Order: sequence, then C-alpha cells, then structure tokens
Amino acid sequence: MGGPVASNAVSMPFRADQDVPGLIVKFGDYPLHHGGVGAIRSLGRLGVPMYAITEDAYTPAAVSRYLRRAFVWPTTGTEDPERLVEGLLRIGRRIGRPTVLVPTDEEAAVLIAEHQDILADQGRFLFPRVDPALPRRLASKQGLHELCVEHGIPSPSAAFPASYDDVVAFAEKARFPVVAKNREAFVRRRRPAVNGTTKIATRQGLLTLARDWGEPPGVILQEYLPREDAEDWIVHAVFDADSAPLAMFTGVKVRSWPPHAGMTANAYVVDNPELSDLAARFIKQIGFTGIIDLDLRFDRRDGQYKLLDFNPRMGAQFRLFESESGVDVVRAMHLNLTGRPVPEGEQRVGHRYIVENIDLPALLAYRRSGYTTPHAPARASGTELAWLAGDDPLPFVTMLARFVRPGAKHLYQLWRTNRRGSTTSSNT
Repeated sequence: MGGPVASNAVSMPFRADQDVPGLIVKFGDYPLHHGGVGAIRSLGRLGVPMYAITEDAYTPAAVSRYLRRAFVWPTTGTEDPERLVEGLLRIGRRIGRPTVLVPTDEEAAVLIAEHQDILADQGRFLFPRVDPALPRRLASKQGLHELCVEHGIPSPSAAFPASYDDVVAFAEKARFPVVAKNREAFVRRRRPAVNGTTKIATRQGLLTLARDWGEPPGVILQEYLPREDAEDWIVHAVFDADSAPLAMFTGVKVRSWPPHAGMTANAYVVDNPELSDLAARFIKQIGFTGIIDLDLRFDRRDGQYKLLDFNPRMGAQFRLFESESGVDVVRAMHLNLTGRPVPEGEQRVGHRYIVENIDLPALLAYRRSGYTTPHAPARASGTELAWLAGDDPLPFVTMLARFVRPGAKHLYQLWRTNRRGSTTSSNT
C-alpha cells in the first residue's frame, strides 16, 4: 500500500497572507487532539504564524515547530460565555494584529458565532460571518433533525422524549436496537445522559438507562442503522459568504474508535458526486458559511445517505482531504478571509488518513466483527498520518508520552463499554 508522504512535499501554486496569523480555539480538556496539530502544520507550512489555546505547555500542539506561541488556558467548556469571550479578546490583544480563528469544537464554534460582533470589532479577529443562532442549532441533535426534516434531507427517524413516561411509550412501539444520543452538544460536559452515541439492545435496557436521565430526559432516541446494511461517509467543505463551496471533499470511513460510532481512525478519499450535491444543497438552503464536517451513513436498505452529525467547524480528520492544488478546508478558509482566491483542483482520490494511537485497536475490533467497507480502495495512493511528520516530530513523541498510560486505560474502558452493547464517543 502507499507509504506515508510528507504534506509539505506538495508544490503550492498559491501564497497565503503571512501577515495574518491563525489561532486554534478550543475549550475543554482534550490535549491529544490531532486536528489542532493538523491545522497548525497546514497553515504553518505556508508561513502563516500560528498560535493555539492549550491545556498546558506540554500538549502535542504546544510543541509543534510551526507554533509561534501556546496560550496556556485550561478550560472545561462550561464557563460563562462572557468569561470565554473576554479571554479570547485578551489573547487577541497579545497577538496584536488581525487573526483568523480556527475552532476545533462545538463550544468554540458556537461561542464565536453568538458573539461575532464583539470578536470582529476593530478587525481583531477574522472568521466566517454566519447567522448567530445557526451553529448551535446544527450542533444540537434535535435542531439538526428538525432542519433535515424541514429541507428534505434524509436522516434516521428520531423521537425526543419530554419525560420518563414518553420513554416508556416509545419503548412499547420501538424496534430494537435503538440509539440514544445527548440531545444538546453542550450538555455533554455538564450533565450528559449518555456517554456519546449509545446503542441500546432491548426495551428493558432502555427503561433501565432512562431512570437516570432526569426530567426532561436530555436525549434523542434514534433508529439504529445496522452496520451490515450501512457504510459510513464523511464530507468536509468550506463555504463562502454566499454559501457557495470554496472546497468540497468526500471520503469513506473505514474504521473508527470506538467501533462504528466513534472518532475516525482510518479513512480514504473517495469521489461521491451524489454526496457532494446533497451537502451543497443543504448548506445553500440553511445559509451556512464556513467549514463543515458531516457524518453520514449510507443505508443500503433504501439507498439513502442519512445525515447523522453536522459539526459546524473543522473536523479532526480534515487533513485526509487536500486538493491537487494543495488546498484543504483550513487553508481555503484562511485564503478566503484574507481576500485571496482559492485555487480549484480535484481531491486526491485514494489518499488515506490514519490516526496512529486509535487505529490499531480499531483494526483488531473490526477484524473480529468481520465488517468491511466496500467503497474503500484496495490500495492507497498515499497516506497522511495524524501525528507523525518528518518535518515536525515532537507532537508525535509528546502524544506517545501522554497517551501510553491514561490513553491505553481510556481505550480499554471504551472497548469494555462497547462490548456491553453501548458505544461511546462522537463521529468526529
């Protein structure tokens, strides 16, 4: 299969504005985030000064050779929004010039959208301007489902119980297994009802779990799309102020961790015009601007791509996708926000992306289940590793140092949960 290739080996037919830095914005405690490292490298290799908010001075992002400065700011994601906005403005004053914001989680994306006027005041920060209420609605499972119904976008059938009695009534008629998810993305850190996407096999199992969900239950109950009849796809794109695509990429997810419902561990670039058209139509209908990361599941039973998750921000695996002209979604956004054209170019079909620390356990789990991904290419045209890069080795070393004990324990806990019939984490 194709071996790892250095991302900076691609000849760039464009120049980024090196006078406009980028700032990785993240809230919450997740130091081993390969997406942030990827964004730092992506723009840093173009000569763009890069800054990042980090949990401490020894995260993989903080030690990247392409990072000019880490702003150590431990957060939980549950802080008062005004406090977070003031912290961002304080960082902006220390950078001292207009800076492109690159959010890596829903909390950051929603905060920026809902406080965009003050953040953009005096040109301090640059970011796509969007309807302030839209990112929060898209990040909500209920909000996304309602938008899908409104605009004719296929999605799994769903129920939104308002009480335990509603759960009981649902259980009487439901076809098991079903899937439970936290209804609002922002409850996951304060009082999550479930640990991410949870498959529930029986009526009694649902009723037992529901006793701890409180009133009202903060969950969405969704139809389960059987893995043997489905295939996972991803769309990454960035849209301009008119909701027209500046760059659009499609790929198939081969493995995730935890299996079938977690973070992408291994994926390939695969052309899918039908999926591109679906995403472009939905974005135009809702009027979104900026970067998107979509998770869809192709249901072979009815031939439909069903939208599972809409992340209104950069996805962790965005570096899977790069055009032949060297453009990824983060580069495209920076070019657009700094008034530069985004070069056209086809995506690199057959390119592969591997997240080293989670792909090995995922591989073992998928081999046991016998699950395959029919649309995955037989051979990779090239491979991008999430952590290891010859021109920037320290993030990989730091990831290993921080991952070995707590990381291995975490993977084991997720595996045990999965074995009991519940799958945790989100499709990012």
